[in-house]
Amino acid sequence: MNFQSWMAAVQERTERALDALLPPAATAPQRLHQAMRYATLGGGKRVRPLLCHAAGELAGADPARLDIAGCAVEMIHAYSLAHDDLPCMDNDVLRRGKPTCHVEYGEAAALLVGDALQSQAFLLLAEHALADDPRRQLEMLRLLAQAAGSRGMAGGQMIDIEGTGQQLSRAELERMHAHKTGALIRAAILLGAQCGAPLPDAEMARLDDFARRVGLLFQVVDDILDAEASTVTLGKTAGKDAAQGKATYVSAIGLAAAREMADSLRGEARAAIETFGERGRRLHELAHFIVTRTF
Repeated sequence: MNFQSWMAAVQERTERALDALLPPAATAPQRLHQAMRYATLGGGKRVRPLLCHAAGELAGADPARLDIAGCAVEMIHAYSLAHDDLPCMDNDVLRRGKPTCHVEYGEAAALLVGDALQSQAFLLLAEHALADDPRRQLEMLRLLAQAAGSRGMAGGQMIDIEGTGQQLSRAELERMHAHKTGALIRAAILLGAQCGAPLPDAEMARLDDFARRVGLLFQVVDDILDAEASTVTLGKTAGKDAAQGKATYVSAIGLAAAREMADSLRGEARAAIETFGERGRRLHELAHFIVTRTF
């Protein structure tokens, strides 16, 4: 199967899994469940589930297990977007080509959507058997909790808020985005690997190296797209970072240097998993997809 067909297949099965794993819209409280589904379904590239499946394939994992792990990470991601768009944060009105969750359902509902999606993600990891060894499943819960919390995504968002209007150095930007964006991408990859056969420590270290570099790569490309692409293409407000005085790689080092950085990170990520050979094929392809994407 070529990469485009594989990606489409994983995206489709992820959408089906999310639809099945989210509470039904008709279940009380209906408005909250409708809003949760609105914020999660029918949009997005599903990069995190794709990375989860790619790493899981490398470890020979059951795709059904990868569906659960990938959906758990995607629910955390969807919750972060619902909160990120709130007036108290970025105050955005467009996400994935449609009105943001708080515009459609109100601020209070959007806040509760994030809370409920985060809980639902951990419920998935607790309810389903994703590893043969219970200790590995506990480690998966720890991984996602750390990636989402103050030492991960939430902490990175706080650093981002505090850095608004300031000129951050490249090192400060990398620290911020290793938490804000990279932590959840890293979790997606490591959770996928944990769903399969145990990998030798050396292979897990290489996979972790790849994950950290791809997490940073994703954010660099995101900053480039925010500066270059249109609102129609992105499905969200273009140029938002510059308008709000956000620190980005484009503002810190310039557009040309940001592109060079993205190319360099892609090379480093690919080199980290070179020894996996054909087993790492989908991860290689995803690194290429991330750096060449247009939305």
